[in-house]
Amino acid sequence: MMMKRNLNRYSFMVVCILMFSSCKDLIDIPDPINTTTTDKVFDNDNQANSAMAGAYSQLINEQVLNFGNGATTTLCSQSADELNVSGVNINAVYANKLISSEQATSNIWTTAYKNIYNANAVIEGIAASTSLKLHKEVRIKLTAEAKFMRAYTYFYLVNFFGDVPLVLTDDFNKTVKMSRTPKAEVYAQVLKDLQDAKSDLAADFSGSKTGERIRPNKWAATAMLARVYLFMGDYTNAVAAATEVIDQSGLFKLKGDLNEVFLKNNEEAIWQMQHSNLTLVRGNATPEGYVIKPYLSDIVNEYFGVRLADDLIQKFENNDKRKSSWLMPVTKAGEINYFVYKYKIGIGNSSIGGPVTEYYTMLRLAEQYLIRAEALTLGSQQLDLAVADLNVIRRRAGIDELPAGLSKETVIAAIEKERRTEFFSEWGHRWLDLKRTGRAHDVLSVIPVKQPWAGDYQLLYPIPLTEIRTNNKLIQNPGY
Repeated sequence: MMMKRNLNRYSFMVVCILMFSSCKDLIDIPDPINTTTTDKVFDNDNQANSAMAGAYSQLINEQVLNFGNGATTTLCSQSADELNVSGVNINAVYANKLISSEQATSNIWTTAYKNIYNANAVIEGIAASTSLKLHKEVRIKLTAEAKFMRAYTYFYLVNFFGDVPLVLTDDFNKTVKMSRTPKAEVYAQVLKDLQDAKSDLAADFSGSKTGERIRPNKWAATAMLARVYLFMGDYTNAVAAATEVIDQSGLFKLKGDLNEVFLKNNEEAIWQMQHSNLTLVRGNATPEGYVIKPYLSDIVNEYFGVRLADDLIQKFENNDKRKSSWLMPVTKAGEINYFVYKYKIGIGNSSIGGPVTEYYTMLRLAEQYLIRAEALTLGSQQLDLAVADLNVIRRRAGIDELPAGLSKETVIAAIEKERRTEFFSEWGHRWLDLKRTGRAHDVLSVIPVKQPWAGDYQLLYPIPLTEIRTNNKLIQNPGY
């Protein structure tokens, strides 16, 4: 497994702290760190906070796309039915014809486990520290944040790959030859970590020195619990958790202006990632905005970016503000293509050192309404309450409300449509939705660029071949 590449237990913290000190809120170091021993890195509150901040910065500020800074969205959008691609742009991911050596899926595995390693290093480093200058409240807070980070990452790993090694230590000797852990056990750990985080994190945004929404709090953990419960089919708890978040009206509100949904610290954001504006090339753009936002090439006088599939465009109803705010229409030779335009800063208008107006949005309130609507429909079958939640989202989008008295099948279809038009090209929602609802085969197998359909085994990504070669206890997913 990838942890073998990190032989120095706490080296990541030193690297993160020194490389990403431009994030002023996340990185605040009283003195340079020149040793990686537990006693030094977790000697006091500031050093421990810097270590945790370094883990966040490594996740968001790496130059290459990784699990946490855009690769998840770009990979899943290709695997699903969200994009309009043709000719030379069709690759193995678009076509759902992956092989075990596919670099894109290997990168997701490797960087996700790096994130888990970092979280484990914080958890174990704090537990091992005997310093009286590392106070109890800081120990509890940072351990809870690390558990949240670990749970967030494992949620995606288990949905991408199925059974995956459940690594709860940064000790290379214990992780180098781990076998795959059953999906149910991974989910059980995800629930435990999120429940612990919910209990121990603040109910406000005081975890950030400036009160920004860049450190997960109790409600971020609760929001992730709602999602995990939905995926596990625990609809009662999904409704309860989503309701807890929705009821925090003093902290969270849907933005009436959809152009404000991805601005930093806006009221719809439950958790965002703060990026450095000094990262080479990207500058003040979020990593995802830089990769996905359309831009006009001066060389060929043509727009480049993420083009959405015609079928998706047709799902937007008349006057849907999401279409006018989150898409950019480009006409060429009489044909209109629509590009993703959720983040407004990217290639063409980003600058190194420029003002940061957007943060990378990891969790937002709209999802909680849609989680509750689906859980009410599939669980207690309180269809009119589910429709009421759907109408909250539809009103915000400026489209007509749905009437009461709809059939269960009609409500399920409406939920799928709203999730698709609300969360397109955003953290893999569509890809995961197709798989968990059993709709993936029927939807994907008929798409021209994905024919002939290689087989449903492609709904799980392959375990990276490099990992299997170095760990003979890892067994490949069937079909690869």
